[in-house]
Amino acid sequence: MKSAFILFLFLSLFISAKAQNPAQAENIFIITTDGFRWQELFSGADSLLISNSQYVEDISIARQLFWDQDPMERRRLLMPFFWNVISKSGQIYGNRALGNKSNAANPYKISYPGYNEILTGYIDPFIIINYPKLNPNTNILEYLNNEGEYHGKVVAFSSWSVFPSILNNHRNNLPVNSGWQNMEEENNDSVYDLINKVQDGVPIKNNTRYDWLTYLNAKEYITQHHPRIVFIGLGETDEFAHEGHYDKYLQHANAVDKMIGDLWYFVQTQPCYRNKTTFIITTDHGRGKKVYNWSNHSLFTDGSAQTWLAMIGPGIEPLGEMKGKQQIYQKQIAATIANLLGQPFKSEHRIGQAINLPPVQQMADATVGSK
Repeated sequence: MKSAFILFLFLSLFISAKAQNPAQAENIFIITTDGFRWQELFSGADSLLISNSQYVEDISIARQLFWDQDPMERRRLLMPFFWNVISKSGQIYGNRALGNKSNAANPYKISYPGYNEILTGYIDPFIIINYPKLNPNTNILEYLNNEGEYHGKVVAFSSWSVFPSILNNHRNNLPVNSGWQNMEEENNDSVYDLINKVQDGVPIKNNTRYDWLTYLNAKEYITQHHPRIVFIGLGETDEFAHEGHYDKYLQHANAVDKMIGDLWYFVQTQPCYRNKTTFIITTDHGRGKKVYNWSNHSLFTDGSAQTWLAMIGPGIEPLGEMKGKQQIYQKQIAATIANLLGQPFKSEHRIGQAINLPPVQQMADATVGSK
């Protein structure tokens, strides 16, 4: 009887501690915003670009929206969710001014090789251009979808129409809603019907759907189906940068921040996701560092390999901006996702090792010295 009581007490304490301080994620949301530079993330609007009429249509309004002499305030104006929430409750990597470096390891420094690196952990020398050829490499989404716990609970949404090839859903049957693809209505769903009508009404469609439409499709699906693993690939930051519209690039980065903040609020108010869901947010490549080449990225454009990474949720110690000298690579993200879920990631290739995350402290330790 005494032994049974001790065992019951031990299990109660263990379950209580785990509930108060879950060190392992149950759900992972991976969010990317294409080609968004670390410079703007960590310092806000670039002083030379926001005042340049070649790249900004109305300098006065752009400065009212996004300019402050203090770079810390400037970045908060641009990305308030990152710097009001993630910086307090998560981790942000990649401020090269502090020696904290995040890089694409692939040599090509464009989107398809970048997303392949993020999602497979493997640098494929034969994925060179952004042509929609079927990816032969196993990605973390399909791997998890083949695991019993996550089977049928993995989904991907993307603005860029090449993602079905990157994820190779022809091979693995992952549900992927990409580009201007309509969502199939379920039970005469009025939300999907409305989004589909808006999409169909866009007169000129390129390879990248409006991110707000991608996000609304994703959020409606999450609301209805409660998937465990979600990928959302946003693309318009890269589109506006390539067009040389620095003002629209800033405006859209700010919109992406709002989408992520809205989604975080949503998951934290849903019992099935609250305190069980980790967000991993990153970009596929950097851009040029100079005024004359900020809009470009390539093998030959210095700065194109410079990326960043943000994480928040279970398994992520609330350390904020990572200020120590460090080097991480986006090839490490796939294994990191698996680690956060307490899963292995087995691939046909040698992949990047998981990022060595600081261990989550016990609740009692975390409150010592808090204000």
